[in-house]
Amino acid sequence: MDDEEADLREQIFHNNVREQIIFLLLFILLYLFSFMLIEKFRRRDSEDYFSSDEDEVKVYRISLWLCTFALAVSLGSALLLPVSIVSNEVLILYPNSYYVKWLNSSLIQGLWNHVFLFSNLSLFVFLPFAYLFSESTGFRGCRGLKGRVYETFIVLALLGLVMLGLAYVISAWLEGDRSSLDALLNLWTYLPFLYSCVSFVGVLMLLVFTPLGFVRLFGVVGGVLVKPQFLRDLNEEYYVYSFEEETLKRRIDTSLATGAGYISPEPMYPDRGDISAPVGPDTSISSGHLKGISSSVLEGKTPLLRLRNGALQAGLNERLQRVVAMRKEVENQRKTSSLQRNVVYPLAMLLLLALTTITVLMVLQNTLELLIGIKALPLSTRQFTLGIASLSKLGWAGATLEAFLILYLHAASLTGLATPMRALRVLPRARRTPLARIIALCALLLAHSTAQPLLVKILGITNFDLLGEFGRIEWLGNFKLVLLYNAIFAATVTLCLASKFTASVRRELYNRFKWLTDVVTMHEDLPLSKIVAPIARLSTERTVIAEKTDPNNDKNETTHLKSE
Repeated sequence: MDDEEADLREQIFHNNVREQIIFLLLFILLYLFSFMLIEKFRRRDSEDYFSSDEDEVKVYRISLWLCTFALAVSLGSALLLPVSIVSNEVLILYPNSYYVKWLNSSLIQGLWNHVFLFSNLSLFVFLPFAYLFSESTGFRGCRGLKGRVYETFIVLALLGLVMLGLAYVISAWLEGDRSSLDALLNLWTYLPFLYSCVSFVGVLMLLVFTPLGFVRLFGVVGGVLVKPQFLRDLNEEYYVYSFEEETLKRRIDTSLATGAGYISPEPMYPDRGDISAPVGPDTSISSGHLKGISSSVLEGKTPLLRLRNGALQAGLNERLQRVVAMRKEVENQRKTSSLQRNVVYPLAMLLLLALTTITVLMVLQNTLELLIGIKALPLSTRQFTLGIASLSKLGWAGATLEAFLILYLHAASLTGLATPMRALRVLPRARRTPLARIIALCALLLAHSTAQPLLVKILGITNFDLLGEFGRIEWLGNFKLVLLYNAIFAATVTLCLASKFTASVRRELYNRFKWLTDVVTMHEDLPLSKIVAPIARLSTERTVIAEKTDPNNDKNETTHLKSE
């Protein structure tokens, strides 16, 4: 009996050691990948890293390590559900395999617990410490690294007290029976509650950015892949950029030869974006060179400018560099094979449309099942055992599809999140992102990634239960909130897709209607029949002329062959 107990304790010990080693290896891989990402974007100049002060360099390195840790945790949180779903299907397919004996429920449960713990520590301790540490200067009489550490800990402790007080007030407002002294002294309950509030904000953020990302992904894929010939004429774009390049070179040579500081016509109008500076003391209108220019140009919003101090040559050279870069990009795209242009691009668009449609249909199905009462709320407190049954009715194929849909949702939400960040000019730039912005972006990505499993479970993309503390978040048990979230998500995605694919038609209808309104307004004295007939005849003539002048039209080529 003692030998069996000893063997059991030894087996438990070895299983625990094996799990910790696996956790360590996974964290090292995620940390290395996060470190490479931050190294690509962080700024490398005297203001950030290359400082003569040794303490400043240490502070920068410690803050950067904490940011890398938080980014690794956010990546692990994004991969929680796909890894868990794939692990369950692998155990079902190979239940007796020797090579997957290390994969068990205890390992997946520990992975969820570690991600939850490190997410809270990174969000509420490590990232605030990194920011306060990088901005600290030390107390009077206690400078140096030690003084900065003291200042950071004191400010962080005061900030923690404020956050705990705020959490107590919110919890007392939501649940009056918990507003007692015992609840105030029970500090361990505040960390999950604070994380619950942050996850709720993250889920609301995903509700806004995920539908926007579905639409933006079509544009992103269309910008990466080369469109077919009938959608984009690369030869025409190449000739346009080539002619513009030659024109700019001629203008630069003329400006250097004559010493003139003006140019007419484009590209040197400030409102066209070719000169960033507005009209100021460095710009003036030269009347000696404006003979023959109409007064409408001089009195309009885009006057001819005389540029001083070499601004003309600088502006032309800057525009020439942009045109040359675009011409080289189009030239490389012209070299792509017809198979890639005519097959890969349509398949990619059809794949995006199919994934988006499947997601919307699954959300609608989840909404109906919630209304009928077939499906339970995403709140889960029961113990999940891995490898018992498949999570999908389609078996391993359905589970694989669910994992791809989860990753697709994550990519769409990140694409949608990048849209307002690009508008606010806070997107990370390679080798030009300061440390404070890196800390803010890591915090944003961490809140986004930790809310991703909640979003997937709320929408009913998978039947895999949220493990650990993720499944104990209280607001997941609110039926009205979950049902309203599903309905808003399905409606928003549908409206965004409809707006995306009907934008060209709506724009053309608006232009036609506006043109017709202008024509009717100019000829109010004529009857409507005399106005509509010429307009219809003019539209028919335009269509015929467009067909005759279209080089890709097969009828046009047949007509030319017959005439020959």
